[in-house]
Amino acid sequence: MSSPSKRREMDLMKLMMSDYKVELINDGMQEFYVHFNGPNESPYHGGVWRIRVELPDAYPYKSPSIGFVNKIYHPNVDEMSGSVCLDVINQTWSPMFDLVNVFEVFLPQLLLYPNPSDPLNGEAAALMMRDKPAYEQRVKEYCEKYAKPEDIGAAPEEKSSDEELSEDEYESLDDEMAGQADP
Repeated sequence: MSSPSKRREMDLMKLMMSDYKVELINDGMQEFYVHFNGPNESPYHGGVWRIRVELPDAYPYKSPSIGFVNKIYHPNVDEMSGSVCLDVINQTWSPMFDLVNVFEVFLPQLLLYPNPSDPLNGEAAALMMRDKPAYEQRVKEYCEKYAKPEDIGAAPEEKSSDEELSEDEYESLDDEMAGQADP
């Protein structure tokens, strides 16, 4: 196993053990979703976003691709694509950073301290600079409309208590759990 793939595995496990809900895409470790809560003491507090993460083959030497799946009103996030404009991810990434840094430091900092002078969403940047209370109100409206836990499938469990897992599903869960032990 090459060093980048081992590091990818370790970082993903560390993220999962940090109480983030992580959904793997296609059973691989290169693409996944992470449920991310808006930081306290910000207009994003109470919002929950589904973040799509793609790890390049050269991760951790090359930065992950990060995007909001559900809408967010923010000067540095493209409203339509969910792309994030964040220097530390896009330009100043270092292999010293890991996925936990992205979700515990970089994204909360982005939401707490937007940079309207380098916008991906010009309307949000202009409103923030012109009328901060109106900007914060719009952020809260977007949170209410697009970022409730049920919007990303976080509130209700995927399987209700009266649904039983098939024997195959149990075995596949056992295999996944067995494969997650430390080397």
